[in-house]
Amino acid sequence: MTPSTSWPAAAGAPASGDSIAIASGRRGGFDWIAVIAAIAVIGTIARAMFFTPIELRQGAAQKIFYLHVPAAWVAFMAFGLVAIAGLLYLWLRDERLDRFAASSAEVGLVFTTVVLITGPIWARPIWGVWWTWDARLTSTLFLWFIYLGYLVLRGALDDRAMRARYSAILGALGALLIPFIHMSVYLFRVAHPQPIVGSPQAIVDIASGDPARAPLPPEMLQTLLMSLAAFTLLYAAFVRARYRLAVEQDARDAHGAA
Repeated sequence: MTPSTSWPAAAGAPASGDSIAIASGRRGGFDWIAVIAAIAVIGTIARAMFFTPIELRQGAAQKIFYLHVPAAWVAFMAFGLVAIAGLLYLWLRDERLDRFAASSAEVGLVFTTVVLITGPIWARPIWGVWWTWDARLTSTLFLWFIYLGYLVLRGALDDRAMRARYSAILGALGALLIPFIHMSVYLFRVAHPQPIVGSPQAIVDIASGDPARAPLPPEMLQTLLMSLAAFTLLYAAFVRARYRLAVEQDARDAHGAA
């Protein structure tokens, strides 16, 4: 949401009770993005469960791939956007960027939790263990703790400007772990397999349009791409809702302090 003239730039929040009512009314409106995202996710899960072929070696357990991989993609994207928004905040001092970073961090933490839950569920029938302390799994868990700390830090600081600055720095530093997580399967001997679709060669093979070169059969690749799009849309819906809540909370705080 773009602040109107009734929102003081210095405070970053509404100055009157009427503004609080407006914010509340917007948050309570019908959210088409959330509805479309929910339909897309349900449709993708249905396609993965009932219309996508079963993988020969892993069997039905492989189908958690269509939940695990897009959740990881969204988690890393969310934390990357936290870092970008935080760095931009340090430059521009625009409180909308701080609100967005906080919203994206909360949503990213949720999706990282999904990754950490679905990974062991998938690993148990394939590897025979729920968890192994290899580089990728351990660093992903560490990333989860970093952004949990990010949210704890935001809750511990009352000074708005200080909270935004410290959070921006921590969010940017935490995001530096994302490239390491991606490269860990190449740098270390790990139980986690190398990327099937995310490697540079796989991207080239997909772009070629030749089914024989594709890293996955067409039906599986289509389901994966659909799941990536659906979960990205779900991320947008969650962040939009959380951002609206942040605006309303700021409005109430400003009204209470007046």
